[in-house]
Amino acid sequence: MPIFRLGELFCGPGGLGLAGIQSQIENPDFGIRHAWATDYDRDTCETYRNNIADEERTVVCADIRKINFDRLLQLSEVDALSFGFPCNDFSIVGEQKGMDGAYGPLYSYCVKAVNEFRPQWFLAENVGGLKNSNDGDAFGKILNEFHAEGYSIYPHLYKFEEYGIPQARHRIIIIGIRNDLNVTFRVPSPEIYSAIDNTSRNAIENPPIPEDAYNHEYTKQSETVKKRLSYIKPGENAFTATIPKHLQLNVKGAKISQIYKRLDPNKPSYTVTGSGGGGTHVYHWEENRALTNRERARLQTFPDNFKFHGSKGSVRKQIGMAVPSRGAKIIFEAVLKSFANIDYPSIPTSYTSLISKEHLTQYNLAENFGLNRIFEETA
Repeated sequence: MPIFRLGELFCGPGGLGLAGIQSQIENPDFGIRHAWATDYDRDTCETYRNNIADEERTVVCADIRKINFDRLLQLSEVDALSFGFPCNDFSIVGEQKGMDGAYGPLYSYCVKAVNEFRPQWFLAENVGGLKNSNDGDAFGKILNEFHAEGYSIYPHLYKFEEYGIPQARHRIIIIGIRNDLNVTFRVPSPEIYSAIDNTSRNAIENPPIPEDAYNHEYTKQSETVKKRLSYIKPGENAFTATIPKHLQLNVKGAKISQIYKRLDPNKPSYTVTGSGGGGTHVYHWEENRALTNRERARLQTFPDNFKFHGSKGSVRKQIGMAVPSRGAKIIFEAVLKSFANIDYPSIPTSYTSLISKEHLTQYNLAENFGLNRIFEETA
């Protein structure tokens, strides 16, 4: 079926969903359409409903641990799945509990969905820190479980700024294609996007954001924050700038580089996040203020007519958790081209830097990448 019906778990506000329905390739018979999506956060679900879904009922707002998959199947059969399973326990910012945390094991519901729905292909997304979680064992275990369901898997660490995205956002994305389909995925090359102006300034100022744009409320900064920011140059943060002692932060231990960090207008933004307290909201290179949510959404490549639902804090969280829609679109279109047998510039998958030789053999993944012969020859 060339028009793939897409089901989403942990759908977030719709970065992947928007990318899917906007994906187009040379063969118009191949495309992606929304089938259903699920997430547990009400504001997030409302955002997805208003921007992506064809019908309100196709967005199921519930805890994944309590959803009966038959309910989703009654909405629509699916040919493809995508999921950005929770990254909290895999992120390098945080306690890094991995599989031992509350969120780490939730990936298993994605594996369960693959087993239940048998999609032709799937896309799974998580933070780059996943590869090191539990000494690398978590990543190998996750890959193995997808592989064991009868799928060839193609993990790659995508550096979205290399694909013309105005943000240094590094994410592991796993493409899985069912073995019986005899389709091979190749990682799209970033080279053709090298001429794109992906600077923060271009993203935020070109074209100018209308004052009445959705989610464009300014933060009321305190005088102390304004004074502190006045000493911070573009690209600097609260700990690298020369700031008078009475305005310095009294922080012991690790000093997070994003605290009161100004954007460098001539470079892509640093990673936009959805969590964290004061000082983590991404700061304008010139004006003494945090970015508005609409400016943050631009760095995540959401169009200005994409309206986020909820309070300002809720919207900030949604934007930070999302996948840059324009970056995801590049990957979705590579999947469509793979199925349509259309050639495209590609690069090798970065599996060797993501998973060790020991884990490849431990979890019987070497065959997936055609490495058994290589290992024998180099032994």
